[in-house]
Amino acid sequence: MRVETKLVHAGEPRPRHERAVTMPIYQSSTFEYAGATDYHDIQYIRLNNTPNHVALHAKIAALEGTEQALVAASGMAAISSTLLSLLSAGDHVLAHDGLYGGTFDLLTQDLPRLGITCTFVDASRPETWAAHATPRTRVFYVETITNPLVQVVALDEVARFARERGITSVIDNTVATPINYRPAEHGFDLVVHSATKYLNGHNDIVAGAVAGRAELVSAVKHKLDHLGGSLDPHACFLLHRGLKTLAVRVRHQCQSALELAGYLARHPQVAAVHYPGLERHPHHARARQWFAGAGGLLSFELTGGAAAAEQMFRRLTLPLVAPSLGGPETLITRPATTSHAGLPADIRRRQGITDGLIRLSVGLESTQDLIDDFAAALG
Repeated sequence: MRVETKLVHAGEPRPRHERAVTMPIYQSSTFEYAGATDYHDIQYIRLNNTPNHVALHAKIAALEGTEQALVAASGMAAISSTLLSLLSAGDHVLAHDGLYGGTFDLLTQDLPRLGITCTFVDASRPETWAAHATPRTRVFYVETITNPLVQVVALDEVARFARERGITSVIDNTVATPINYRPAEHGFDLVVHSATKYLNGHNDIVAGAVAGRAELVSAVKHKLDHLGGSLDPHACFLLHRGLKTLAVRVRHQCQSALELAGYLARHPQVAAVHYPGLERHPHHARARQWFAGAGGLLSFELTGGAAAAEQMFRRLTLPLVAPSLGGPETLITRPATTSHAGLPADIRRRQGITDGLIRLSVGLESTQDLIDDFAAALG
């Protein structure tokens, strides 16, 4: 089945439960014992194996092309459970210098308290990685498309480097989605998502997902079971429903983002535009080689800096000034005040996240209406 068909049909119960076309919500925390011999196999909502979870796991695994998948209560629940299942005291992580703020905080504040260290590297320069790997390096962690600077690192080289050294490669595929890129097909061991974003696509739940080889996902599940980060049945239902329209949503958002990026790049009040779909982007060749689309996320800077950004925000009528991304509403924000506010200012500057950087998550509105709105807001 092609991806559009998988989105609709993969993981659905056959035959349908009581002939219901739509997967029902199993609002039950507890299920009758059915002979399970392992604690983690007993059907119980905290163990992430209700009928709603099972259907979602199968659908996401089919989308990513992996043996198994798992949903969690948030993207950070998925990421933290994944890393804690792979790492112990004394272990070491290689990570791209430019990760989402929550992941950066986990790696720099929480894991060191457990005796786990991390070295941040430029994941676009494979020749530099060997100098930072150690005999205790267990994980190489990157993002498919970074947030908010939409960089595309040397993905194939990351997977190859990790495989050759027996390191587990973990990639956050939130921004690209399995519509544009499926990391497992390129050699990555584990794929994580903030399913809050594009997978659900409606700005109405918080959820996470993990996909990969069966033994690795099983270990993540056991850790998640212990930490208690299960997704409730109603959120499962909403994520299940949102997934069915993922392909049509993402393709519109990619096309709209490309047109908006082109418009902004030509505007005299715009100092810089970051979008890998533009030929001038330093990672455009990688995006063309690996991705079906360059994504619905872009960032840009105005010549007037943060003050000009705030003035534009007040004049815009369609984009909402709010964090998060991937929903039907176009959202706009300054990462320095939201997603990356927790990073020290010097680290933000080193990564290129200026106070005036604007992140734009393109929604499902008419592209021309959005362009007209920016034209008016920019004077």
